[in-house]
Parts: sequence; structure tokens; C-alpha cells
Amino acid sequence: MDTPPRLAVDRLLDDRETRIIVCCGAGGVGKTTTAAALGVRAAGRGRKAVVLTIDPARRLAQSMGIDSLDNTPRKVETVGAGDGELHAMMLDMKRTFDEIVEAHADGERAKAILANPFYQSLSAGFAGTQEYMAMEKLGQLRARDDWDLIIVDTPPSRSALDFLDAPKRLGSFLDGKFIRVLMAPAKVGGRAGMKFLNVGMSMMTGTLSKLMGASLLKDVQTFVAAMDTMFGGFRTRADATFRLLQAPGTAFLVVAAPEADALREAAYFVERLAAESMPLAGLVLNRVHGSGADQLSAERALAAAENLEEGGIVDQESGKAGLRDPGAEPKGTAETAGSAETAQTAHSTRTTPTAHPPETDSPGTEGDTAVVDRITAGLLRLHAERMQVIAREQRTRDRFTSLHPEVAVAEVAALPGDVHDLAGLRAIGERLAAGVPAGA
Repeated sequence: MDTPPRLAVDRLLDDRETRIIVCCGAGGVGKTTTAAALGVRAAGRGRKAVVLTIDPARRLAQSMGIDSLDNTPRKVETVGAGDGELHAMMLDMKRTFDEIVEAHADGERAKAILANPFYQSLSAGFAGTQEYMAMEKLGQLRARDDWDLIIVDTPPSRSALDFLDAPKRLGSFLDGKFIRVLMAPAKVGGRAGMKFLNVGMSMMTGTLSKLMGASLLKDVQTFVAAMDTMFGGFRTRADATFRLLQAPGTAFLVVAAPEADALREAAYFVERLAAESMPLAGLVLNRVHGSGADQLSAERALAAAENLEEGGIVDQESGKAGLRDPGAEPKGTAETAGSAETAQTAHSTRTTPTAHPPETDSPGTEGDTAVVDRITAGLLRLHAERMQVIAREQRTRDRFTSLHPEVAVAEVAALPGDVHDLAGLRAIGERLAAGVPAGA
């Protein structure tokens, strides 16, 4: 299998034409850590970077030494070199939605919208709201032009494709036929509006009342009436941000783990980005296992472990000699018996410390040797398991590479624990830049 091209992370970060980096992929593959590590490394190389994360675990704030992150970018004081700076923020989707309402509605109407029960449900957890607001916030950050690099950690969606699909779905809903139907009575106004509603829509509203409840339907209609002038803007802004993601200066990094499901999702995303004409920089493969003793195969390690556990039978000159019942009379020729005795003596010599020759063996030495053998066998079995994991990951990578040989790859070695500080993020950044995992 040909080796895929290596992803040059430092070259990507140093390119001043690169203004947006989007880290995308399935949930649980390390997108947040990757985005934070890229931000730390970019600031260390002189970029004014801001990291936008949508991680409910809030590990990013802890790693950067900030008490808390919110909807406002906060500077990470100890990061940066030369003109470099790093800011970080965590998306608050409800607050972002509130900001849109406050910016595009007058005071009284904004208050009515913010107090509406249907709006509160929509802004807090409606399907697609988080992804839509992530794009809204990205557009706001880019418009401010305070940073020369924006790094986006995409939402932890069930599917990586939700980040691209959900904003369009929400925009279509807010500007769709259903909303337009509900807007009709408000547009007619007063008693005429009620007459229109009662005559033209009585059947539909009756059904909706049964499905949604009369109070909820009223909340929706009140919300729609208050939002009347804003609906077209949702789709317009979503489309504008979508075009921004397609523009030169944006780079997508697909983040995955060397597991079948994660790389399958990564393959879908690579294909979708190509279909949408979005610029793919490469694949970051996190948590890749390695070994500093990879010249010892799993098969050889297991064989050596079995040899130690079964009393060195593999090393005996006569393969059957050690299997005989010690109390049984030797069978076969005198030469065979002599050979067996020689093999047993050789094994005793091998397993006995040189300070205690066999004829003057001190008490406890044989037991100590057995303990050492058991520990050594256990380590050999652990090594065999590691080599099997490495082989499985390699096969999974090879399948992805065979489908997408053009995709540049940076592999990041698995760490023994979680990243919880700036030193850990810098270490991840160094491994990203190296692109190939060290023996782990």
C-alpha cells in the first residue's frame, strides 16, 4: 500500500492566506483537542488566532487555564510569540440566537420574541439550531476582522455531515411553507386576519391544535408574527456563511480515529466536501498506536510467552522430553534418554542465576525465577496485543487510503492520558506538525 502524502500542518498555519480552519468529523475523535492544539501552535508561530469550540465537556477552558469560556472571545495570556495571540470562546447557541433577534428587531418586538415560549424552546434545543448558530458565530467573527485565523471546532453531532446540512434545514424551516402559512393571518391583520384563519385554515389549525396543543399553536403564531421581518435573513446568512466555507482562505481538516466507524464517517465527509467544492486540507488521524519494539511481531511474542509459561518446552533439544511423566520409566534408546537429560540440564542452567550454580542452588531461587518468567510472559502478551492493535489500525488506514489516496494525512500518537493543560496542547501541536507518530 502506497504511503499517503503527509499533511504539512505548520505550512498551513503559516500561510497568511488561510483565514479559517474547520475541524470536522464524528463525535469523540478529538476535534476539540485538535482545534485547541492548532490554536496554541498558530499563536506560537505569530498568528492572531481565535478558537471557537462547541464542546459541552468544557475541557478546552481547563486546558487553556481559563476559568470559563462563554460567547465572548477571551485572551489566553500565556500563549503567543511575537505578534501572535490566542483567544478562545465557547458557543452559547441561545445567546447567539438572542443576539440575532436583538440586532434585527426593535426593542419592543425583541422583548416579545425573547419572552415567547416557542422561541425559548427553539433557541435552546431545536434540531439544527446548534449547527446554524455555529455558522452564525463564524460569520460574526470573520466580519470583525480582529483575528487573522479562526479555528472552528464543529458541534458533536451524531453525524459529521450535520454541520453542513443542519443550517440549511433550519433556514429552510424558518423560511418555508409551514412558516408562511402561519404568517398569513398576521399579515392580513385584525378581524380580517381572524376571519381568514377561521375560514381558510380551520381544518389545518384544528389538526395542529390536536398535535401541538392549542397553547403551543398560539405561541408559534405569536412567534411567527413577531419574527415576520426576520425570516428571510436566516437563510440569507446561512447561505452567506456556506459560501464563506467554500471560498479561498478556508481549509477543512477532517479529524478521525483509526477505527472503522470514524474513518467511514471521515470518508463520507471527504466526499461531501468535494461535492460542495469545499477546500480540504487533509486528515488528522488521532490516537494512533505505535511501538518502539515493532521488530518483535505479535506471533513471536506470543510464542516466547508460551515458552516461558510452559517451562521452556520450546527451547528443549528434544521436543517431547519435557512432556514425560517424571515418575515414568524412560522409553527409547539410551541416546534418547541422554539427550533428554542434557536438555533438562541446559534448561536448569538457563533459568538459574549465575550466583547460584545448580549443584548449590539456594532456597527460593527457583521461585524467584518463576516469578520473573511470569512477569516477562505477561509483558510479552501485552506487547502482542499492542502489535495486533497496530496491525488492525494499519488495515483500517489502508482501506481509507485506497479510497482517497490524494488526501494528506497527519498521524498523532495516542497519549497515555487526557490533555488537561497548555503543555499537553503544545505536545499535541508538535505531534501534529511532525505528522507521524513516534513509538508509543
